[in-house]
Amino acid sequence: MKGVLETQEMHSPALESNPLGDAARRQLLVYLPPGYAQAARRYPVVYFLNAFTNSGKSWTNFSAFSVSVPERLDALVAAGTIPPVIGVFPDGWTALGGSQWVNSDAIGRYRDFLAKDVVGFVDRTYRTLPKPAARAVVGHSSGGYGALVMGRYHPELFSHLSAQSPDAYFEYCYLPDLPKAATVLLKAGGVEAWYQDFTRRSRETKAKGEDFTVMNVLAMAAAYAPKKGEPLNLELPFDAQTGKMRMDVWNRWLVHDPVRFVPKFLDAYRKLKTVFIDCGTRDEYNLRWGARMLAEDLKNGGVEVIHEEFEDGHTGVNYRFERSLAVIGPRLVLE
Repeated sequence: MKGVLETQEMHSPALESNPLGDAARRQLLVYLPPGYAQAARRYPVVYFLNAFTNSGKSWTNFSAFSVSVPERLDALVAAGTIPPVIGVFPDGWTALGGSQWVNSDAIGRYRDFLAKDVVGFVDRTYRTLPKPAARAVVGHSSGGYGALVMGRYHPELFSHLSAQSPDAYFEYCYLPDLPKAATVLLKAGGVEAWYQDFTRRSRETKAKGEDFTVMNVLAMAAAYAPKKGEPLNLELPFDAQTGKMRMDVWNRWLVHDPVRFVPKFLDAYRKLKTVFIDCGTRDEYNLRWGARMLAEDLKNGGVEVIHEEFEDGHTGVNYRFERSLAVIGPRLVLE
């Protein structure tokens, strides 16, 4: 038997009137395990947070010679590696490519979207076990960052988290892209001019290789340093003309760096029953080092951490969810 993948539509009060004008009504993919329709029991839930430039629907994308995460869920349940679970794939897409799953005055309230609206909708709609010990939140890259955000703010909702290749240690993962973005934005005539040109080009032709770098910098600035009245309501951490670092703005970014905030919120992470962190040894964004720092800080703070590295890069690694779910699954309460 295989599970069923449903597509729901839900309204999010948290996303109403968001600054980017993104839809407050969102699709929600939900994986129901084999036998769900015939059973009367309740099920634990795993929430999957999409990475930057992805959406909830991205989890079902075809990939040659590989399988999707919902298909991996099926295989794990069938093999008895994990108990039957409900899998939830919320849509974290924004006009800037992503939200980092935080509340931002430049993007919208995506932490509230997940913690209040999505969790509430799922508990009302499906036979869930509505308790933290029966909920896990997992993600890769920006989704892994979002899982750490949920652990920081919402241990009363999620007792299990997996942060896989999470954005961490901003000096290594973001700083190298800043001069590249500065060069492109200077040539384009500024943030608004570049963004307008990019949105036009992305509909009419293929995006340039440099576009991802610039969009990533703008999205992170919107998440970490929003400022109303600025272009796209965000502040860049460098001067637009000289490229010189604006340390006051960069320091606002650093407040959101997990290697900075995790040690300050150890009490929240100690409440969790599972913390899984991994990263590829060849991660192109240098995230291996931030993952190591996080694991060390958590262990030194008395948090039980499963930290692993694997021989691969940053992309095309959704097979690692088989490992993280194999760790989390047996720890989910079933009644």
